[in-house]
Amino acid sequence: MRIMSASASLVEAVASAVPWPQVLLFGDSITQLSFQQGGWGASLADKLVRKCDVLNRGFSGYNTRWAKIILPRLIRKSSNAENLVAVTIFFGANDSALKDENPKQHIPLEEYTENLKNMIQYLKSVDVPESRIILITPPPLNESAWEKECIAQGYKLNRMNLVVGEYAKACLQMGQSCGTDVLDLWTLMQKDNEDFSSYLSDGLHLSPKGNEFLSSHLWPLLEKKVASLPLIFPYWRDVVEVKPEHSLLGDGDH
Repeated sequence: MRIMSASASLVEAVASAVPWPQVLLFGDSITQLSFQQGGWGASLADKLVRKCDVLNRGFSGYNTRWAKIILPRLIRKSSNAENLVAVTIFFGANDSALKDENPKQHIPLEEYTENLKNMIQYLKSVDVPESRIILITPPPLNESAWEKECIAQGYKLNRMNLVVGEYAKACLQMGQSCGTDVLDLWTLMQKDNEDFSSYLSDGLHLSPKGNEFLSSHLWPLLEKKVASLPLIFPYWRDVVEVKPEHSLLGDGDH
């Protein structure tokens, strides 16, 4: 028979009940790569350390057709949904691939829009409201740089910036109609006819400067959703030396 002291039992009970909020980043390779050194996801995780976990759920090469299928396997009402304070949905770079040159990743524009709507509706069904969701449009495409990547792999240019822009516009409109926040990366990176090539490492994926750009523009939207989160467990100088459990078994709001 297991015998446990009252204090030990209390410690175990309280420790198991500590809620740890989460921000979930859901997207394609631009999300998957975001935890690399200097990545936008890593930057958010650093800002939110000891306030919430930032989870990378990026899937290189994926489009919204595949994303809506796997989303219920990532977030369920009975598990982690109640701890989610924010979810980013960042797809479109693959959906917008040209059908003739890249039929496997290409998703028709109307279906892309419906897939985004489907994912938002699913999140709402598991108690993640619109107020916690941020849509991110695909970034602009540097065609000349990306064409070099395609040719090196034996392909023709399989994306066009104007087409990506149509998907970005659809993403923006879907967010507005559903009541979610939207970060229009495609427009922001080209504001005032700015040369956006330095934001991209290969014409499609983000460079260090592009990661910094995304992080700096996403943070104001995310900060609104996490501003009330306290530091989890007290600052070390605030821990009572004689009986630390008095400090450590509180609500952690220090």
